[in-house]
Amino acid sequence: MNAIAAVGATLYLAFKRNTAAKSNKGVWGRMFHLYSYNRDEYLTHYHKRSNVESTFMSVKAKFGEGVRSKTFVAQRNEVLCKFLCHNICCVIQSMHEFGIDAKFGKLA
Repeated sequence: MNAIAAVGATLYLAFKRNTAAKSNKGVWGRMFHLYSYNRDEYLTHYHKRSNVESTFMSVKAKFGEGVRSKTFVAQRNEVLCKFLCHNICCVIQSMHEFGIDAKFGKLA
């Protein structure tokens, strides 16, 4: 938490319902007070984080956690392809789920 605060970022943790403020000091105390006193704004930010983590989990479950490429550029491209495939799968699933008959035309 301190490393994240040192670079000027804000960490949004999921606090348990029975969490109590034992200390008002430090990053943890500031985050707990933000959670306690401005819960709606805090949860809005937290749910953005949880959506990203859910997407990462879904991609890893469907296409594997490992990256086989050797060079950094190839690794980056491999990961981008995994996310592209994930997005295509989401479009196809949505088409079937909502009964959308998509017509894809020729590329110019």
